Amino acid sequence: MIRIILTFLFVIIFLILSIPIQLVEWIVGLINKNAKSRSSLAIVHWAFHVIIFLAGTKLTILGEENVPTEEPVLYVLNHRSFFDIILTYVRVPRLTGYVAKKEMLHYLTLTQWMKNLHCEFLDRSDIRKGMKTISDCSDKINQGISIAIFPEGTRNKTEEPLLEFHKGSFKIAEKSGCKIVPVVLTNTSAIFEDHLPLIRKCPVIIEYLPPIDVAALDRDGKRGLCDLVQNQIREAYLKNLKML
Repeated sequence: MIRIILTFLFVIIFLILSIPIQLVEWIVGLINKNAKSRSSLAIVHWAFHVIIFLAGTKLTILGEENVPTEEPVLYVLNHRSFFDIILTYVRVPRLTGYVAKKEMLHYLTLTQWMKNLHCEFLDRSDIRKGMKTISDCSDKINQGISIAIFPEGTRNKTEEPLLEFHKGSFKIAEKSGCKIVPVVLTNTSAIFEDHLPLIRKCPVIIEYLPPIDVAALDRDGKRGLCDLVQNQIREAYLKNLKML
């Protein structure tokens, strides 16, 4: 019980105290947008590190050398927990925006931090708006900002390793020509979702698979891209489950 109390207290205090900080960030952004992005990233990194510490999560990181650091990429991740963004965001080597559901726009202070970090908000009920979000993500990659997306579309609450991937998620890489880095998250639901409302200390494995050069794929390769990444993530997820 103490972990959930401390974690939620920290989040609430951070969001309240960060309101004047966001005002400062807004002023910084008027002068230098890149400085605003970098400072916002540093602040959120710090906050997420604190949350991971309070949760007592023991991270094992595999294959991080596979992540290109000199170019933006599309991270494709499986999704089982609210903690998935927190755990992976502290590892990104450059500015990275996450694709979140549009309902996150209701969380005021949190939403502003997400906007500062170039996150995009997806309307899953409107195909036209969804395609606009995909296009905006491609533009950000062309600006040097990595994008992270959960192609399952929602948290997997089933016993199956993965939900079906949405092929539209991969259009970001096809339009921008960036590389895809599949990211495999194992046991993240054991932190919180498996025993609501408690947060429990547990091991988590994050594995970064070798990047896929989408620009080098032929037409058939691009057509099978979704299935390829889904199969890679499923195999690595089942492998890593045995390591826990």
